Amino acid sequence: LVRWAPGAVRERREGVAPINRIVGERLETLLPRLMRETGIDMWLVINREYAEDPVFFSLAPVPVFAARRTTMLVFHDRGEEEGLDLITVSRYPYGQLYEAAWEGGDLDEQWQRLAEVIAERDPARIGVNVSRHWPVADGLTASLHARLLEVLPDELAERVVSAEELVVRWMEARSATELKVYPHVVSLARGVIAEAFSERVITPGATTTEDVAWYIRQRFADLDLAAWFMPDVNVQRPGMECTAESSFCGDDSTVIRRGDVLHTDVGVCYLRLCTDTQEMGYVLRLGETDVPEGFAHALAVGNRWQDLLTGNFVTGRTGNGSRAATRAANEAEGIDSSTYTHPLGAVGHAPGPTIGMWDNQGDTPVRGDWPLHPDTGYAIEGNVKVAVPEWDGQMVQIKLEQSAVWDGERVIYLAGRQTRWHVVGR
Repeated sequence: LVRWAPGAVRERREGVAPINRIVGERLETLLPRLMRETGIDMWLVINREYAEDPVFFSLAPVPVFAARRTTMLVFHDRGEEEGLDLITVSRYPYGQLYEAAWEGGDLDEQWQRLAEVIAERDPARIGVNVSRHWPVADGLTASLHARLLEVLPDELAERVVSAEELVVRWMEARSATELKVYPHVVSLARGVIAEAFSERVITPGATTTEDVAWYIRQRFADLDLAAWFMPDVNVQRPGMECTAESSFCGDDSTVIRRGDVLHTDVGVCYLRLCTDTQEMGYVLRLGETDVPEGFAHALAVGNRWQDLLTGNFVTGRTGNGSRAATRAANEAEGIDSSTYTHPLGAVGHAPGPTIGMWDNQGDTPVRGDWPLHPDTGYAIEGNVKVAVPEWDGQMVQIKLEQSAVWDGERVIYLAGRQTRWHVVGR
């Protein structure tokens, strides 16, 4: 997907300023609050080229492409009045966002200077990225961790703690500008799905599910949108097994026929914001002018599942709590549903509260115990199964996923949600 056509270079160059504005805004408005919230006075992000900390690129301005040699970022909270020191102890500069406390070439001198920077500020709690449960918060390698403890005097080494809570909060929280541009990013993904699930792309009896999947992938490339996974397209039709016990119903390797139900799952990232979207389509039979009534009802049931889920979002409630309340509400209404909603943000499968998993509809340890916070993003993901008379009572699985944010009071779909079928051949 790396294309060096002039248009692609221009778009990448034009993206530098807005991305760096967003990074600067996050460092200025989010990080101080989150460090105080989690009780971290100093946060160290130390990594090396080819072994970057997962959180590094959310802190680095573009066009930084790697942690050159050994890169050390230091964030020190001086209090609400004085604010944050943003320091780099590295061979190469990191632009206007960071103040360089050292620029040299000797690795031993670099580590010594880092120890001096820490000692000069005398923080009470020094957060480092080590974590047993959160991969995104476990980016400090064993050797770098050991070297850090070696260069610090015992008094400071004893203050080193895990920064996992800070990392998760940093990665899940969205800034004011991110919330403004996020709807545009999501609308791009939804627009490509609408193109793909139309007669412009699909010729019944000739086009395969793989053809459509690769059309979506190529369209994203044409728009300079980075796909974070290969799009999936599958079909359901009469005679395919789909029972209450089935986790997923559909065939992703077949020629598309008239009367087929289509489903796709796509995800792209733009301006360091990722989307995750699943929508449904229907291929008209000869003589049909719209989706049969049974399928329209099935999609409405899927929308009702969404409403029951988002109605159980409560600030401070855990992901497990939201899942349990959603399951109870669906069972009360007789809806055969499965919920596997996950956080969404700078990465597709972001840290934060897990609200069910496709292969586990019970409680999820640790991640499911994380509480919901305002201004966080989610992929509202799951499915319902509904028996349709047009298929002699066979179930159709409505698999839906829409990108949304929780603002502390309500769930807002960033670019709307699917309430009508995509129709091929109208």
